[in-house]
Amino acid sequence: MKTGIQILLWILCGVLAYAIYNSITGPIRFQKVKEERFTKVIAKLKDIKSAQEAHKSVTGKYANDFKSLISFIDTGNYTITQQRDTSFMVFDKVYKIDLQKDSTLIDTLGTVSVRDSLFKKDDRYKSLMNVPGALNGEKFTLKADVIDKGGYKVPVFEASVPKKAILGDQPADLLSRENAQSSVEEVDGPTIKVGSLSQVSTSGNWPPIYDRKKN
Repeated sequence: MKTGIQILLWILCGVLAYAIYNSITGPIRFQKVKEERFTKVIAKLKDIKSAQEAHKSVTGKYANDFKSLISFIDTGNYTITQQRDTSFMVFDKVYKIDLQKDSTLIDTLGTVSVRDSLFKKDDRYKSLMNVPGALNGEKFTLKADVIDKGGYKVPVFEASVPKKAILGDQPADLLSRENAQSSVEEVDGPTIKVGSLSQVSTSGNWPPIYDRKKN
């Protein structure tokens, strides 16, 4: 009986030691996995942002779905212009003399492909909707709208994905803590996103550290 108790105590000690070890190393492993996966997702969101900004620059609005956004990248063109100052004389009927009038002329020099400008020969734009490392093949949600800000109608867009789609295979308690993040050093809230449907912003909700990482 004494030997059995000793064996049981050794087993309990082992279980306790493992629990302590896991409580220390678990968050460290989670942080490493999170940063690796978030870096890839944020790189894709940056591509979406660049494509949407190009879409608005050419069409005056954002794309409301990936099909139209990708089609735009394939076929869209930037217009290259040159602005120059000029002046000429105009007869003033009041003073009965010629007066100099300054003006600005805008010359169209040509066009350049949106695809070549943003992605060169890389065709990764064709999979903009796919979330890197998604556990169940989840796609980014993309929406566009026009909101009223101070009496002005302003186009907005938002692309997002729940953190759960990327970290759902991690410990539930650590994922729950991650979803509740609210800090300038972390990705706020339960989603990773760029843009906003309620504010005039094309920023992402990630900290600057992800802007310094290589895609």
